[in-house]
Amino acid sequence: MKVDYIIVGCGLAGISFCEQLLANNKTFVVFDNNSQQSSTVAGGLYNPVTLKRFTPVWQSKKQLALAIPMYNSIEKRLNVKLDYKVSVRKRFTSLEEQNNWFAKSDQEGLSDYMSLNIYKNENKSITSQYNFGEVLETGRIDTSLLISEYKKQLKNKGQLFCESIDYNVIQFNNNSISYKDILTTHIVFAEGFGLKQNPFFNSLPLQGSKGELITIKAPELKLDFVLKSSVFIIPLGGSIYRIGSTYDHTDKTNAITSQAREELLTKLKTLINCDFEVINQVAGIRPTVKDRRPLVGTHPKYKNLHVLNGLGTRGVMIGPYAAQQLYNHIEQNSTLDKDLDIARFNL
Repeated sequence: MKVDYIIVGCGLAGISFCEQLLANNKTFVVFDNNSQQSSTVAGGLYNPVTLKRFTPVWQSKKQLALAIPMYNSIEKRLNVKLDYKVSVRKRFTSLEEQNNWFAKSDQEGLSDYMSLNIYKNENKSITSQYNFGEVLETGRIDTSLLISEYKKQLKNKGQLFCESIDYNVIQFNNNSISYKDILTTHIVFAEGFGLKQNPFFNSLPLQGSKGELITIKAPELKLDFVLKSSVFIIPLGGSIYRIGSTYDHTDKTNAITSQAREELLTKLKTLINCDFEVINQVAGIRPTVKDRRPLVGTHPKYKNLHVLNGLGTRGVMIGPYAAQQLYNHIEQNSTLDKDLDIARFNL
């Protein structure tokens, strides 16, 4: 088999790069061993404002301009619903925070996204003395459905290998790479936290942050927007809500924990006062980097090997932008955005 690219990993990063290849009529296959769950268990929100400090998300306008059309294109091709337009509202904890919202809403990078309306709390199941501020141009991508349906299509086309890649079998030719019976020009590693096992890129400072979420059923809650406070509450329809997320920088397993469950429940009970039932809990390791920017670029020695990783907590938004950056860098020798170029670290 001869293809232009081998992609390792079929999470948000891998899928974003597949879309670049499809748009440019490149041939490819994907290897995925299903070991990384961060994309599958993600909340899936796209939100251009960091609500902890009311600051703009890095390159948010460029990211949204690429991400939304990409997901809409995938929806049409796979005939599934992925993009849910849902508003995100920040629960104010004081009048001072409310005033800070108004002060920040005039700033560049925030004025297009922070509504000047204050929304009063009219939901008896929610505890909120100081009401809500609303972020515009937000929504949720069903990442679990995206990945499962995307893999299904790749498998049907003979483009998906459900197995680990053996780094020792990679053979470098003059201008190509041989891997078993596949001849390719480029390999893109989009392995998430699995990059720690990759001998070509494992010296990059991928830290990893474990996140856990619970899913609840709360018939009385009747919430039709994403509520962000000490945790977020995401409506999934049918009285089902996703609650998250925790951050653990030491545990690097995908196992759910009672500690995370209790942490989420304790915080949730300060926000809602209705009955609910926990129906699920999931965990995954986010591929995070110390400077909160992706890891994108080409190996300094092996020019046919590339990395697309470190999407962190905002993979839904940043994945398409980082993928386009890498594709243009490989195919057109364009300069990478310096904030995501792996050249900022020693490899």
